[in-house]
Amino acid sequence: MNSILTSIPTERGFRGLIDAAASLATTFDTRLDAVAIGYETTSIGLAVEGGTAVAAIYEIERERAQARAEGALSIVVAEAQRRSFQCKCIPMTATPFEAASTIGALARLYDLTIVLQPEVEVESYDNTLPQEILFEAGGPVLFVPYTFRGPLKMSNIGIAWDGSRLAARAVRDAMPFLKNAENITLITVNDTTHPETSAQALQARLMHQGLRVTVSRSFAAPADIQPMLLSIAADTGLDLIVMGGYGHSRLKERILGGVTRGMLESMTIPTLMSH
Repeated sequence: MNSILTSIPTERGFRGLIDAAASLATTFDTRLDAVAIGYETTSIGLAVEGGTAVAAIYEIERERAQARAEGALSIVVAEAQRRSFQCKCIPMTATPFEAASTIGALARLYDLTIVLQPEVEVESYDNTLPQEILFEAGGPVLFVPYTFRGPLKMSNIGIAWDGSRLAARAVRDAMPFLKNAENITLITVNDTTHPETSAQALQARLMHQGLRVTVSRSFAAPADIQPMLLSIAADTGLDLIVMGGYGHSRLKERILGGVTRGMLESMTIPTLMSH
């Protein structure tokens, strides 16, 4: 892995995010690029009449947004100096509507993007940005739980496998992690895949590459799949889960629920998703 980007919140704490990102940069011996967006308000023009006055206030707001981004990144710089890892800081400004496409476009140039898990009970633009990045990045996104502390371990990795295109994409994207793992657990729930894409077939393929792989098979109702994943993760001491993200549309997941939405809301360990 040669390039890592992390999206730094400007309205939330991010200690655990830095813990995970710094340890990955050290493990893969690469520079960590950190981007932070200061959000610009979108309602200034409604409060002031006159083009010159509006332009002046927009500029003041842009400068304040830039300062918020630079303030968040100053913490990253301090941590980089304290922990002795290389970093490059990218302060940006954007309206909340533009933020996801702005960071998403930047993320397409990196092997991995690291974000902080949304905290659904806290109202903040920082809580809508991470899942939007998943759709925009075009590559793997590592979600770090907001409760996470300490370096990111990669000894024991679980793969949520259902034989789908997204699951296969996630496995390919996760290979730098899998090659560092001491043990890999393929987690399959209600396995009805074809023999060619079964958990046993993937196990054989990964073992052919010299990886140690076991299979965990379970059965559950659709609504219970995500809790079961977290239960297996706890029982087997997983450090990381690899999975496809949003196999259904976001609208369907929002209305009916889904594994991705459930993981984003209640993940207990870092989760690598690919869409």
